[in-house]
Amino acid sequence: MSMIELTVNGHSVQAVAEPRTSLADFVRDKLDMTGTHLGCEHGVCGACTVLLDGAPARSCITYAVACEGAEVTTIEGLDEDAVTSELRAAFTREHALQCGYCTPGMLVSARDLVLRLPDADERAIRVGLSGNLCRCTGYVGIVRAVQSVIEARRARDIAPEPGGGRKVLGPVGSGRSARNGVKATGIGRGKTSTEALSRVNAIADFTPAVVLTQQFSITHSPAQVFAMFGDIAAVAACLPGASLTAPPSPERVEGAIRVKLGPIAATFSGLARVERNAADMSGRIVGIGNDQRSRSSTQGEIRYRLVPIEQGAATRVDLSIGYTLTGMLAQVGRPGLVRDLAARLIAEFAGNLDRRLSGTSPAAATPGKLNAMSLVSGLLRVRVARWFARFSSDKDGSA
Repeated sequence: MSMIELTVNGHSVQAVAEPRTSLADFVRDKLDMTGTHLGCEHGVCGACTVLLDGAPARSCITYAVACEGAEVTTIEGLDEDAVTSELRAAFTREHALQCGYCTPGMLVSARDLVLRLPDADERAIRVGLSGNLCRCTGYVGIVRAVQSVIEARRARDIAPEPGGGRKVLGPVGSGRSARNGVKATGIGRGKTSTEALSRVNAIADFTPAVVLTQQFSITHSPAQVFAMFGDIAAVAACLPGASLTAPPSPERVEGAIRVKLGPIAATFSGLARVERNAADMSGRIVGIGNDQRSRSSTQGEIRYRLVPIEQGAATRVDLSIGYTLTGMLAQVGRPGLVRDLAARLIAEFAGNLDRRLSGTSPAAATPGKLNAMSLVSGLLRVRVARWFARFSSDKDGSA
């Protein structure tokens, strides 16, 4: 998974995308711009047409990561565009739409023709729109609408733009890096995850695919624990396998966590932001990270609330852990296994936290790395014991 930055409808966008994610899925699912429609998803029907650096492009067969640094304009970004406004009026006047599913892509392609064609030649318009399929209108109204806009603009002495504003030869988007001075990043491009993440200015909210709830108790007051949670470096030192890679601040925490699961060793480099609410002793950590070697990526969110117990002498920490994991490690990240691993990891974290609050040296409290295999072996022993206990119980009941 890669962190990409591009301009969509005039706004700078930074988001995580898998290498296989199409530009159409990216703008629809990540940015909620559903005016871009998906039809054939093979680059044939043209329903997904958008402007990529000013030129029409099939977004269903364009990878989002290939658009690093590009300017993308969807139908939503043409609301105030003069040519598109004329085309909308002409489409209504000439009955050039019925169900409307093809219309966003049709308008984007038609706009390009209005800009480029010197006159309203029917054959040239039909050839130009041949990559946009409509199953309703028969195209007669569409062709008339485009003709009428071209004729009206030429009558107002608005000259055609050679190439529709294109400044380079080659496929749509080619030459972009040379023009903008942007170097593409991401998996398979020779760039590390740290380089990609370093350009992220803000950590966005997200909806986790899996949410786990956990809790643990610690023999220190909520005020002590909350103060400790405010020390980002100290908290990282208590988390097995975690380390900071830059001086932290609440708005931006840069770090890494090392994980080994069987033959798979991963180092997730990531960023996070920290939110705290002293009024109710709660907080939230939102982060993103990826591992270049396994091509795995994750987004995570931890919410915590400190609850006083034992007349305030101790604290119960209620946790909600949400995450989304993709890539090679997702293949072994079954929810049940992850839940058990999280429980063991939290137990180690709680022990380290308790020792640090009690004055134990950090070196004695912090393991060098998170070795999931040692955790798994313990989990297997627990699960086997549960299985034998259940088997014995069933056998006794049947007897």
